[in-house]
Amino acid sequence: MDWLVDIAEFIVNEILAVPAYLIGIMTAVGLTALRKPVGVIIGGALKATLGFLLIGAGATLVATSLEPLGVMLQGATGAHGVVPTNEAIVGIAQAQYGARVAWLMILGFAISLLLARFTPLRYVFLTGHHTLFMATLLTIVLATAGLPSLSVVIVGGVLLGVVMVSLPAISQPWTKRITGDNTIAIGHFGTLGYIAAGITGRLVGRKSKSTEELKLPESLRFLRDSMVATALSMVLMYVVVSIIYVIRVGSDTAFDAYADDAGAGAATGMGDYIMNGVTQGLSFGVAVAVILFGVRTILGELVPAFQGIAERVVPGAVPALDAPIVFPYAQNAVLIGFISSFVAGLVGLAVLTVWLEPAFGWALVLPGLVPHFFTGGAAGVYGNATGGRWGAVAGGFVNGLLITFLPAMLLGVLGSFGSENTTFGDADFGWFGFLLGNAAKLGGAWGVIVMLAIGAALLAIAIAVQKRLVDTDWDPAPGRPKPGAPIPDGGVVAATADTTTGTRRYPKIAPPAGAPKPPPPPE
Repeated sequence: MDWLVDIAEFIVNEILAVPAYLIGIMTAVGLTALRKPVGVIIGGALKATLGFLLIGAGATLVATSLEPLGVMLQGATGAHGVVPTNEAIVGIAQAQYGARVAWLMILGFAISLLLARFTPLRYVFLTGHHTLFMATLLTIVLATAGLPSLSVVIVGGVLLGVVMVSLPAISQPWTKRITGDNTIAIGHFGTLGYIAAGITGRLVGRKSKSTEELKLPESLRFLRDSMVATALSMVLMYVVVSIIYVIRVGSDTAFDAYADDAGAGAATGMGDYIMNGVTQGLSFGVAVAVILFGVRTILGELVPAFQGIAERVVPGAVPALDAPIVFPYAQNAVLIGFISSFVAGLVGLAVLTVWLEPAFGWALVLPGLVPHFFTGGAAGVYGNATGGRWGAVAGGFVNGLLITFLPAMLLGVLGSFGSENTTFGDADFGWFGFLLGNAAKLGGAWGVIVMLAIGAALLAIAIAVQKRLVDTDWDPAPGRPKPGAPIPDGGVVAATADTTTGTRRYPKIAPPAGAPKPPPPPE
C-alpha cells in the first residue's frame, strides 16, 4: 500500500501545497459549479494558474529593483526606508507562505458568504486582489507569532471572513451618500481612510461647492495609468535618493550600491550612476505591471466563479467592489484627493524623519503614487460628497497621513518581513494588522482569544451600523445636495424631479467636438 501513501504525499506536497495549482483547482471547482463547458473550465483553471506564476515572476523583479534603493536610503538617511506596495510585499511573501495564503483566502471567502447569508451584513466582497492582500497580511502576522499552519489558516480565515463583510457595512452610509442607493458597496481595504475623509469633509466643508464645478487640466490625467504612475514615482525617488546618497557618502561608496554580491555591476561614473537609478525605477514599474497582470489574470477567472456561487448562497447580496467604482461620481475630486494625499505623504515623511524615526525608531515610509492615487482619489470622492471642494482636499490629506503612519506602525508586527524595502500600503492593512499583531504577541491560546475578540468586536460594530445607520437611511451630510448620477462618459449630471410623473429627468449631453452630425429622424 506504499503506492497509496506516495500518491497522497504527491497530491498534498506537490499540488495542494503549491499556491498556483491550488488557485487553478479552486477556479475549476467554481466554474464547474456554474455548469460551464469543459473548455471554459480548463481554460479558466490554466489562466488562473499562470496568473499566480506571473505574480512570482513580478515579485522577483520587485526585489531586484528595490535592493539598491534600500541600500541608498539607509546610507542617505541612516534609517530604514520602505515604499508601501501591496503587490510587492504579497509577491515576496508567496515564496514562504504561499500555500497557507491560498487556503486562508479560500476559507475566508467561504466564511464571508456564511456571514453574509446569516447576518444582516449581506455584502459579498468581490475585490479579489484585496482579499489576496489581506489573506497574505493575516498569514504573515499569525505565522510570525508562532501559530502552527492549521491554526494560521483557521483563525486567519475567520478574521478574513469577518473583515470582508464588516468594513463594507461600516462604510456604507458614506458610500450611499455618493451613489444615492444601496446597490453597491465599497470593497477595498482603505475603508478607514474613506470614512475619515467623509467625516473630515463634513467638518470643514459645510458650504463648499462640489469639485465637479471645477475644470482641471487634461495634462494631469496621464497619472491614471498605474504603470506610468508607478514608474514615474520610482524614477523620481531613485534620482533624488541617489543624489543625496552620493553627496553624503562619496562616489566610491555610492557607485557600489548597484553591485551584486560578487562586486559586479557597480556604476562606472556619475552619468551611469544616475541612469542606473532611472533604469531601476522603470524596472520597478515593469515589475508591478507584471504582478498586476498576474492578479488580473487570476481574478478574471476566479471572481466570476466565486460571484456565481455567491449569488446562489446569498440571495439579494450587495456587491462590494474596488475603490475606482466611486471615481465616476466625482472625477475632479479623484485628482484633488490624490494630490492632497500625496502632499500629506510628504508631510508625514518629514514628521517621520524629524521626530518619529529618531524618537521611536519608526521606518521612513516614502509616498508612492499608486496607493496615494487609488486611496487618495477615493478619499477625495468621499470628502467631496460630504464637504465639497474643501472636503475633497481635507479628506485626501487625512487619508495621506493615515497611509504614511499606519504602514510604519505595521512594520513592527511583520517579523522578518518588516526588514523588507516594501510593505502593505492601504489604511485597513495598517490598523487591523497592528491590532492583531500585538494581540498575537501574547502567545498561545490567549493571543488567539484576543484576536478573535477583535474580530467579534468589529462584526458587532458593523451590525450596529447596518441596523442603526444604513437601514434607517441616515445621511452623513444632511442638508447638502447629493451628488448626481454617473453618465457614460464619466461625468456627472444633476437630476431634476418631474412633478407630473414622479420620475427624474436629466439634461441632454452635448455631442463632443468634431462629432458628425446625426442623421435626421425617420419620417
